[in-house]
Amino acid sequence: MKYDNYENLLNMSIEEIKENYSMAFDFFLNYNLSNIDDSITFNNLIESLDEEFYITFGIEKKELYIKLVEFLKEFDQDEESLNIETITINGGHNKLKEKEDISLKIKAGEIISIVGPTGSGKSRLLEDIECLAQRDTPTNRQILINESIPSDETRFVMDGKLVAQLSQNMNFVMDLTVEEFLQMHSKSRFCKNQDDIVKKCFYCANKLAGEKFELTTKITQLSGGQSRALMISDTAYMSSSPIVLIDEIENAGIDRKEALRLLSKKEKIILISTHDPILALNANKRIVIKNGGISKVISTTDEEIESIKYIESLDNILLDIRHKVRKGEVLNRKEIESIVQEEVNDFVGTL
Repeated sequence: MKYDNYENLLNMSIEEIKENYSMAFDFFLNYNLSNIDDSITFNNLIESLDEEFYITFGIEKKELYIKLVEFLKEFDQDEESLNIETITINGGHNKLKEKEDISLKIKAGEIISIVGPTGSGKSRLLEDIECLAQRDTPTNRQILINESIPSDETRFVMDGKLVAQLSQNMNFVMDLTVEEFLQMHSKSRFCKNQDDIVKKCFYCANKLAGEKFELTTKITQLSGGQSRALMISDTAYMSSSPIVLIDEIENAGIDRKEALRLLSKKEKIILISTHDPILALNANKRIVIKNGGISKVISTTDEEIESIKYIESLDNILLDIRHKVRKGEVLNRKEIESIVQEEVNDFVGTL
């Protein structure tokens, strides 16, 4: 919410202020005013507080209103800074010092996959974007925000607000239940309707995960796939970060396509490093990395989009085989060949 007019705050009830500005909960908590009557106006609150209150906090009566406005303005500035419509990757050079002849603009809502052999430099590109590189990393790349060079404040003060990163290793150390973890995140991010958000995140995470878990499950007991599903759901529903960087989720045992669909619905810029053809082709474009540099950028073609259906059918066959092996079943080669051939025939019949 934009805070263009603060004069109405004086005549608003405490309840209205909390409803309109979720971060105001922390303001009242900071001044030990969390248990006040929410039905009174802020102006009446100012008048009702005794002299001891103002002495304790070292402020005058009229300053409490000023403190509230200043508090809300801080979040107003952050919100404006998070309004990212595009990022642009201006090329640097590869490991051989060969120039990357590229300037790639990525719009909000777009999904970009990053492909290339192991060790080719996919993670380095994600790191350049995370730190909003300005020709000051080994690749000499430059990252622009809304076609402009980001300020030092944007780069260094807003750390963790612009970019949400989901790495390959999601290890929790806090001894919390899933519900406690989600509640903590919803409060720290000033989410409205926190109970509803927690329920949505939990439902979504279970939908993404291959193996179900409970709200009472300790997060330290979650598998790799469950942890990744929880963090994707958390990022989609709670994080205001407009840029999401994902480093290889194909081995996490989650619904990868649904995860991308969920994140892209939130109008975030998504870049995902992957070896998975399904993830790569579900992106709008894919960046090809070679020798530590951007070799080329390919827009996903209509023919490739059509091919995804067939690739997913083959992937489902492999997934079914994995389930059978895990359950201790004995595989039948002729049965597998028959299933694969049937999928091939079905696909050819649609051409």
